[in-house]
Amino acid sequence: MLIAIASDGESVSGHFGRCEKYVLYEVESGRLANRRELPLPGHQPGVLPRFLSGHGVNVVIAGGMGPRAQALFAEEGIRTVLGASGPVEEVARAFAEGALQPGDSTCEHPSGPGHGPGHGPGHGPGHGRGSGWGCGGGRR
Repeated sequence: MLIAIASDGESVSGHFGRCEKYVLYEVESGRLANRRELPLPGHQPGVLPRFLSGHGVNVVIAGGMGPRAQALFAEEGIRTVLGASGPVEEVARAFAEGALQPGDSTCEHPSGPGHGPGHGPGHGPGHGRGSGWGCGGGRR
């Protein structure tokens, strides 16, 4: 199994699509093997699930992810594990050992397109003072 952890430096990123890189590990019999890194290719709807699927990823671990992205990963057959935080290697080891406890996504997205104030540096112009569907960084 190949896992990808959204990472900022050596810590799990709060948002899968705004991370610096993905740290990949092969998980074999409860152990980690063959660490490698993939730089973020950009963040546009639908690109990351296909990108990671093309690298053979089975599981994505991140602090947060919106419901649309979760659905797109599911369409690619990639499981998402959210609510993770801490050092990348510790999180990867906990996952490999079956001890990682998923939590709530640290990124909250509206449940529909709406026309409210929007938040974050997201995708597209939005319809309020924020600039779309991103996490953090925008005005409310």
